[in-house]
Amino acid sequence: MPALSPPRYMSRFRCIAERCEDSCCAGLTVPVSPPQARRIRDALGDTAPISEEDPSLGAVLRMRPDGGCSLLDAERLCSLQRHHGEALLPDICATFPRVVTRWGERWELAGTLACPEVARLCLLAEDAFHLEAAVPPASLLPRPDVARTIEPDEAWTAHAETVRDALLRWLDRRTHPLASRIALLGHFAHAVEDVYFQGTRTPREALQADLDAALQHFDRADTQQAVHQDFAPLALPGAPSVGLFASILRARMAALRGPRFRALAHGVLTSLGLDADDPERLEAAWRLHDARWRHLTGAHGARLDQVFRHYALHAVWRTPFTDAPTLLGYVFRLALRLGLLRFMLMGHPRVEALHLAPATPEASASLDLAVVETFQLVARHVETSPEFLTLARGLEGTGRGAQTLGKTLVFASF
Repeated sequence: MPALSPPRYMSRFRCIAERCEDSCCAGLTVPVSPPQARRIRDALGDTAPISEEDPSLGAVLRMRPDGGCSLLDAERLCSLQRHHGEALLPDICATFPRVVTRWGERWELAGTLACPEVARLCLLAEDAFHLEAAVPPASLLPRPDVARTIEPDEAWTAHAETVRDALLRWLDRRTHPLASRIALLGHFAHAVEDVYFQGTRTPREALQADLDAALQHFDRADTQQAVHQDFAPLALPGAPSVGLFASILRARMAALRGPRFRALAHGVLTSLGLDADDPERLEAAWRLHDARWRHLTGAHGARLDQVFRHYALHAVWRTPFTDAPTLLGYVFRLALRLGLLRFMLMGHPRVEALHLAPATPEASASLDLAVVETFQLVARHVETSPEFLTLARGLEGTGRGAQTLGKTLVFASF
């Protein structure tokens, strides 16, 4: 296996075990392969907490009524690992929170923000995305054989690394606000959507020429300035987005047993005056949200830019756009998640307490706590939930065309 150059936040990661504010498996579904299920049953006998009830995943670990794994002991540690060793763990348990992707012959490592410690290291450290010198992969990649593989055997994937490098470069270029950079990604995706999409049959040479021309055009400073000048003055109504995000939180609260997410979601809705499902409150909630955002960007603007920029970089690095049917649809979902995160952060009770407060070290520390809790719980309980994915697919439509670009700009501006 080739050497690995991980982002610094993952080379720094160490599980903090019982000191963590969450449990790896809380609120999640843990699939178990047939060989792993047999080994666990051999070790635990009739007490093996394995269920065959999930129609899509097959065998899964059975969870307690509160959403926690039934294998957690009184110290919130895995009794299976403690008594039988790591080799008996299901693949997802052994690798979490690591996400491994193999691009042809090259390996990459990312983390999932569903882990609080990864969220802290990724969002709060200024140098989180510096790539480390090459290291032996065995020290960082447990069970590399379960890596997701992207083979560059078709036009969609053959050009993916070049396109992704451009997305990362533009997101990290801080000449303009992050919202304008998301708009730039949307315009680029819209510009190439007729030739570059999953299943494209555009001849290879023609596709290469079209992508090269688009990349050169959108890489230019004057193009990026023009996108910013067109996008920045947009004054789009925020109340509809507030209503949409509030409906997502209510749906997840109804479906989820996790007490940490339910408490945060309830606190966000109450803080913004949305504890009752009343359409007449949306405009007032939007004004309150906007006022808090304006104050916080004045007091903690550099910190807010960093955490949202790092989130966007993490999303593009961790989840390749080749998973989506279209590049524009992928950018739309990124804008949608960023809008949801901003909505929840502005409604966080800690942020409510910071409204109009001066920028002090104590205020900065409180903001960091709110950021980690919000981003981690959204990653764990919302981003891959059926309610959120169904909504995203409905809003996204075909993932192509001016309508999808317009919706991308709406959520980018939020």
